[in-house]
Amino acid sequence: MDIDSLRAVYTVVAFLTFLGIVLWAYSGARRARFEEAARLPFDEEESPVGGQRQ
Repeated sequence: MDIDSLRAVYTVVAFLTFLGIVLWAYSGARRARFEEAARLPFDEEESPVGGQRQ
């Protein structure tokens, strides 16, 4: 096995890992959790202008 074969194997493994992460992220089981996380910036209380949060 030469270096080019190792590079090809590494490329295939990296691509399969990428596909696994994409499938995990877009699976329906995690949709509610991700939607909740997406709303977090809008759920925080706003501080008065020029004031600091306590």
